[in-house]
Amino acid sequence: MIGFFIKKAFFDGWDNLIGLVLFNIVYIVLLGVGLWGFSTIGTINVAAAYLFLALMLLVFSIVSGGTAAVVFNYSNYQRDSWNAFRTGIRRNIRHSLLYFAIILFMSVNLLLLLPFYISMDNIAGLLIAIVLIWLEVIALLCFAFYFPLMNLLPGDRPLKTLKKCMIILVDNLGFTLFFALYRLVMSAISVFTMFLIPGVTGSQLAGQDAMKLLMMKYDYLEENKDADRKHLPWADLLYDEREKVGPRSLKNMIFPWK
Repeated sequence: MIGFFIKKAFFDGWDNLIGLVLFNIVYIVLLGVGLWGFSTIGTINVAAAYLFLALMLLVFSIVSGGTAAVVFNYSNYQRDSWNAFRTGIRRNIRHSLLYFAIILFMSVNLLLLLPFYISMDNIAGLLIAIVLIWLEVIALLCFAFYFPLMNLLPGDRPLKTLKKCMIILVDNLGFTLFFALYRLVMSAISVFTMFLIPGVTGSQLAGQDAMKLLMMKYDYLEENKDADRKHLPWADLLYDEREKVGPRSLKNMIFPWK
């Protein structure tokens, strides 16, 4: 399953390379505006600078809800981008707002709470700091599945989606840790490419592909109550997806029309 995931994530990104770059430019602009505004306003009023940072995180969260709809199409071999983006912003607004609330807490935690409790220089402060660090780690691991799961189960409310993300994390701990490493590698590549590829949108696409494959597992287990969870027939489960991705060569990667 992991081998096919890597293949699918790569070719889904390759087939939609232009779209990924264009949406990543939006994120790059947001990052640039956020850093410039925070540093500029911070020289005048620190409180206003943090308020501006919170506003940029809100915009980032709403845009993320839009691009989540885009990568859902890419993962399902559809090319619709801009219409999906606009629709996704409206449709996913509640999930985006919860996403914003949590990343705002994570930001406050990193910038204010953790330094404060570490500076206490006592056992109580150290224990609280350790708990806060684990909350950060768990949130980062869960958020890899948050928007993808929202796309696959659109009837769920945001808190229910978040709860299911935690269940998936625990139930697929090995894959979750692998995917965290995979995203770390993607982040390193993104820095090298100035966040154009794979960037935020490429990371979202990989998350959508991962969640799509994991949902095949749960669909199979729901239909086969007595199945061995540790020995799933992945060859059969992935048959249709393998057919859609198809065999690839360097030639048809570069010249898909030939």
